[in-house]
Amino acid sequence: MVAMMRLTAKDILSRHDKALTRKENFRDLYEEAYEFALPQRNLYDGYYDGKVSGQKKMNRVFDSTAINSTQRFANRMQSGIFPPQRKWCRLEPGSDIPVDRKQEAQAALDVYSDRMFDSLKQSNFDVAIGEFLLDLSVGTAVMMVQPGDDVNAINFIPVPQYLVAFEEGADGQVDNVYRRMRIKGEVLKRQWPDIKISETLQKQIDNKPTDEIELIEATVQDQKRGDYCYHVIDKASKEELVYRRMDTSPWIVSRYSKVAGEIYGRGPLITALPDIKTLNKTLELVLKNASLSISGVYTAADDGVLNPNTVKIMPGAIIPVARNGGPQGESLRPLPRAGDFNVSQIIMDDLRKNIKRILLDESLPPDNMSARSATEVVERMKELSQNLGSAFGRLINETMIPLVTKILAVMDQKGLIDLPLKVNGLEIKIAAAAPLAQAQAMEEVEKVMQYAQIAQSSGPEAMSTLKMTKMMDFIAEQLGIPQSILTTEMERMMMQQEQMEQMAQMAAQNPEAAGAVAEQAVQGVMDQQG
Repeated sequence: MVAMMRLTAKDILSRHDKALTRKENFRDLYEEAYEFALPQRNLYDGYYDGKVSGQKKMNRVFDSTAINSTQRFANRMQSGIFPPQRKWCRLEPGSDIPVDRKQEAQAALDVYSDRMFDSLKQSNFDVAIGEFLLDLSVGTAVMMVQPGDDVNAINFIPVPQYLVAFEEGADGQVDNVYRRMRIKGEVLKRQWPDIKISETLQKQIDNKPTDEIELIEATVQDQKRGDYCYHVIDKASKEELVYRRMDTSPWIVSRYSKVAGEIYGRGPLITALPDIKTLNKTLELVLKNASLSISGVYTAADDGVLNPNTVKIMPGAIIPVARNGGPQGESLRPLPRAGDFNVSQIIMDDLRKNIKRILLDESLPPDNMSARSATEVVERMKELSQNLGSAFGRLINETMIPLVTKILAVMDQKGLIDLPLKVNGLEIKIAAAAPLAQAQAMEEVEKVMQYAQIAQSSGPEAMSTLKMTKMMDFIAEQLGIPQSILTTEMERMMMQQEQMEQMAQMAAQNPEAAGAVAEQAVQGVMDQQG
């Protein structure tokens, strides 16, 4: 029997501090990205510490292009990978399932899939994944998957990545997650029924039940056993309040893209950040120049000597001067306006286009056109999948597959399903069925259909190279057609047998007509069998 690993509270706090120190390298980068593009989700400004609750979060934001495009980025990612009220993945038998049992297994997995998506419709998944994808635009997104109540079987908690630090394993996947928490003392027992509170902490809670207690929540993988240890540590007293062992981690940690040697992600907002900051500064200067143009700045004749140290350039200001041109000059004259609005407008238009392009907020044709055809939707998804590049594969591996695995584990735990197989890719594999994945699959379908058209136009000999039944099965698989509406091999054999019996009856009644029908039927069977 493998020995159990048990880290002390001191060990947990030490590892958390080290993980948090590594994350500090990203602090300035992430803070600016949230400030200019996701100000309402910015916790880097001291909000978590309770110093600036209710503050204005857009003091340095003059242009809303990045804010709007980031929201559209998250919406497009959700509609392309996790579309609401749709099945965005399917469960398939893995390579360990014998071929003769795959159809039976697929039928059972279709039932599990239906139950899973029925549970998701009743949960907060659509809201949670939307917030999750907003954080992903910066680079790193975090979410917890936990058992729910009798109404909502599964609970999804998007956690601001500001509160989380983590460690990677040797395979580059996130193993250990540490979260900072502030929670009122009076709700500790409701949050963790198995909590162990010391006498000192209990007195503190009794005296000030509404005061917040700072905790460190840690989920650490036992490298020897493969399961996870769950800890809740009181940061002030360094006491362990909760300890559990879990088969799976409740955490989903996804990185949009990752640089070698780094464990935190970099999203499209990081790429667009120089353009976003430049656009904000340019618009700030344009607005200042516009205010000068509206109110004007004037010079006034004065016999004194102009002191430049006392001159302030502001709307409506009057600057005393010795004279306004000529021997006498005008008593009052507007100051010539500096700056070229046309040049600044060109610069801002280019910057806005760059930001939208990076955040995949380009629409050709525009979104405000009439209803789109199915072909147009597919073409849009193809373009989006191409623009995502390797990020799409990372989203599938770090978000979709772990997410479905944890959802099924929770459903199995709550008795909603009885899953006899492991979701490990060998017994049960998870295949993406969202619009983005289908757009990629359509390329394979188009190749097959193109070949079929060429074969059809080339004559019977060319058509004989196609196995029609296999071709249709392939197309159905690529398009994610449910197995329940397709005929099985046994059903197809029975249908062929019925056709042969009908031909035999026709032959007995009308030999001449039966001959032509039989010829067509034989050709159809030959086409099916290749």
